[in-house]
Amino acid sequence: MAVDAVDSTSRTHDPVVTTPYGAVRGRYEDGIAVFRGIPYAAPPFGARRFRPPVPPEPWDGVRDAGEFGPTPPKPPYSEAFARLLADPVVPGDDCLNLNVWTPEPGPGARLPVMVWIHGGALTRGSSAVPVYDGQAFARDGVVLVSINYRLGVEGYGLFPDAPPNAGLRDQLAALEWVRESIARFGGDPDRVTVFGESAGAISIGALLASPCAQGLFRRAVLQSGPPEASERDKVRRMVRRMATRLKVPATARAFAAVDRALLLRTQADVARLGSPVLGGPAFGIVVDGDLVPRHPMEALLAGGAPDVELLLGWTSEEYRLWLAPGGLLERVDRLGPVALAGAMARCRCGHEVPRGYRAIHPGAGTADLVGQMVTDHLLRVPLHRLADARPPRTPAYVYEFAWPSHVPGLGACHALELGFVFDTVEVPQAAQLAGPGAPQELADAMHSAWVRFAVEGDPGWQAWDASHPVRIFGAGAPHTVLGPRDRELALWNAESGRPGAPLSSPESTPSPRPRRPRRVMAVRPSSRPPRPPRAGGGRSLP
Repeated sequence: MAVDAVDSTSRTHDPVVTTPYGAVRGRYEDGIAVFRGIPYAAPPFGARRFRPPVPPEPWDGVRDAGEFGPTPPKPPYSEAFARLLADPVVPGDDCLNLNVWTPEPGPGARLPVMVWIHGGALTRGSSAVPVYDGQAFARDGVVLVSINYRLGVEGYGLFPDAPPNAGLRDQLAALEWVRESIARFGGDPDRVTVFGESAGAISIGALLASPCAQGLFRRAVLQSGPPEASERDKVRRMVRRMATRLKVPATARAFAAVDRALLLRTQADVARLGSPVLGGPAFGIVVDGDLVPRHPMEALLAGGAPDVELLLGWTSEEYRLWLAPGGLLERVDRLGPVALAGAMARCRCGHEVPRGYRAIHPGAGTADLVGQMVTDHLLRVPLHRLADARPPRTPAYVYEFAWPSHVPGLGACHALELGFVFDTVEVPQAAQLAGPGAPQELADAMHSAWVRFAVEGDPGWQAWDASHPVRIFGAGAPHTVLGPRDRELALWNAESGRPGAPLSSPESTPSPRPRRPRRVMAVRPSSRPPRPPRAGGGRSLP
């Protein structure tokens, strides 16, 4: 089938673009052409249930793309989280779809492209969340694509009779669609940046390391999620627990015969006791031999994706989203030493680590100490390692989002930066997490940094080197601080039992980059930190 734009220039008519599978009609919204619900793969049900994605059936005529397409099956958030996180449900089977915002829907524009992969612990979320509206990116000259992918047991169940990582394979299929089709929407397939938060960032880490995704993107942004893989036995136990409750064999064939609503309720029941801080059962990406041939962090530390430029970061108080909504902050504080012992078990560390955190943060309560320990173990240590391992010719940039939410108790929590990155702080769903009066000037600064990274490969501050520059987005103007987390990092390095060892894997020991002059005074350890313990733990972050 020919791939030609039917009507992409007149803004008095709805924009129409022809994809490899058929023509789609979008809408002009404030001068931006928006296409929603475009299928990139066939509905993953019936004979295709729990199978890798396949291309959609071509259609005749012009398919309307004015509304978001169906969202993948998912359980609702608990009441406490639903007050903070929007997660709309659009019914229907054709859930492997994507959306495009473009200022120039024609083949000659060749604009940079950003592809958004949402978070939600690999069990919730979708591209229809209003905070993820792509209008601001398109306004600033970027073609924005957001995608849906299979979640939970449908996307990450581990069965003896089905390939693993179906949801990650969906993401790969969406990126292949972008490579093949985005030029007709005004994008440049050679200038694609993938960006994602939490489970979306973890997914990008796996795609970075996958030989199957080579050449599909040029830059990557990992927000609050490191490259990691779950233990196969842990994911298999999740499936077995569901099978026990359902009274069916732990096979894809048996699960496919279960009512979808019952499957989701059972999944939610089994996963109820888990959280990123506390651990527990969870779905996750696993090493599978082809799409994920080895642990993504090991692959990247050994030199994987050497030409992909990276932007990496976290929020100052990630853990507050995991603990505050259900009242766990107060409970952890009451538990005191028992909670610290649990954190030591979760992080597999000895007494020197919590003692060190107490010395660095003398006024912090137990919940804050536990939260920061687990955040560093899960997020900051592996992202530091990843930044350190980048080759000198391919820079990495690191940020920290430090603005505290106006919602009591949340602080600078997990996912709070999203409304600022998308420049959507004014939408009601962003205010659920940020509270009223989020500063527009901070959204302007953060959003423009992401745009600049996609366009130029440089978000506007010093690239990562031995001085550990981190861009702080908080109260006041964004500024760069050197080594703001180095004292905590040194505790994990000492815990590793390898004093003086570099931040690297056994497979790769990259040469350290030359130290640059410091711009901001900061407390630094006396030497380059040794290798921290391997982080991850196989828990996708919500």
